[in-house]
Amino acid sequence: MDENLAIDRAELPALLDAVRASAMEVLAGIESRPVARAPKAVGAEEFPEQGVGLRQALARFEERWAPGFSGSAGPRYFGFVTGGATPASIAGDWLTAAFDQNAMSSEDSTASELEQLTVGWIGRLFGLSEHTGAFVSGATMSNFVGLAIGREWLGEQLGVSVAQDGVGALGPVRVLSGTPHSSIVKSVSMLGMGRTSVRPVPTLRGREAVDVDALAAALDVLDGRPAIVVANAGTVNTVDFDDLRAIAALRQRYPFWLHVDGAFGAFAALAPSHAELVDGLAEADSVCVDLHKWLNVPYDAAVQFTRRRDLQLRVFLNAAAYLTAPVGTPDFGHLVPENSRRLRALTAWFSLTAYGRTGHRDIVQRNISAARRLADQLTTGPLRLVAPVRLNVACFTLTDRPTLERIDAMVAAVADGGETFITPPVYAGVPALRAAFSNWRTTDSDVDRAAKAIIAAANEIP
Repeated sequence: MDENLAIDRAELPALLDAVRASAMEVLAGIESRPVARAPKAVGAEEFPEQGVGLRQALARFEERWAPGFSGSAGPRYFGFVTGGATPASIAGDWLTAAFDQNAMSSEDSTASELEQLTVGWIGRLFGLSEHTGAFVSGATMSNFVGLAIGREWLGEQLGVSVAQDGVGALGPVRVLSGTPHSSIVKSVSMLGMGRTSVRPVPTLRGREAVDVDALAAALDVLDGRPAIVVANAGTVNTVDFDDLRAIAALRQRYPFWLHVDGAFGAFAALAPSHAELVDGLAEADSVCVDLHKWLNVPYDAAVQFTRRRDLQLRVFLNAAAYLTAPVGTPDFGHLVPENSRRLRALTAWFSLTAYGRTGHRDIVQRNISAARRLADQLTTGPLRLVAPVRLNVACFTLTDRPTLERIDAMVAAVADGGETFITPPVYAGVPALRAAFSNWRTTDSDVDRAAKAIIAAANEIP
């Protein structure tokens, strides 16, 4: 055995204590660490022909790399839609690495059973009792899997199997959506349907929600040819919601696969005051939910739900003599792109077991309140809202001359201050800024500190 491996094996308890102490130092200081950091080159390292062992590797990481890491896991990181990691989910993540289970097969451990259980729990959060699901890496892969099943459904309607005959057997494909996330376009590209297959449908005036009448008209033009409709349960810019029930009702007149991108907006189901936003979610044929956003588990974890596991199996079947045949409940290796799969479910199992529906409802409701609190402080002076706060995002812009250059300068100024981090969308043709709340740690004090920093940056923009 290599000398460093032998030493690390013998000293493993003490070494893990050192790693624990390092992690605790990070977490204890997360609220004071700069929320974002402008990347600066660390410099090249010589390839380690001969290693130095875990203790020295840890010291090298702490000296060279850790100082440049951002405080994105902390309470004032409002860029993108980034959750933190609850204490229980961190424990689950550490144990996931320690047990190192390959969750593709049920042949050699109970890992797959734990994933089946956890998927069922997550489905209950969103009322998806008639759907089956599987863990994937994130929202992009969840959308990819849902659209892949939808692609196979298109083939079923046309009397072909894309899994067997290829996407060319489909002919022209139409994917209709009001405000599709970029991952939808990326997914249809990877699936061979082509980026131009995504056809935008007009939205309601002043909204990002699709105009259902316009969607009906777009479907009518297809003259009975099946299509895929991507509905949004929470758009990125302003967290707008399509009328899911009205869209689902169109299937009485037109043939289409209904995929709902509910990456973070689906969590509105946990807040009684906002649950109506996802009314009709259970009518979807496939649903995307991203867990490293509002469930606050570590990257990477998402779930893909569908009503048609039979089609999912047809697409992702992994036939080999050494693998269990998909009889009854198929192994996850037959349901998702990966063969080798990390046990992503354990972080969610720990967090749900530790805090339950009520604990995660509390996170959602506090984040909704935080978005409103920030918006209230940004409605006067140098800033104005560009859309109402519908859930957990405040979208705003400069009152005077909101050009791309001035908005970019403001994003940089906010980031340089280290107090918070926001990202710049363009909404209704207006360059804007958005703050997304999804971290379990965020308090009113954090909101007030962020608001002060954002207003100060706005006042300094020339």
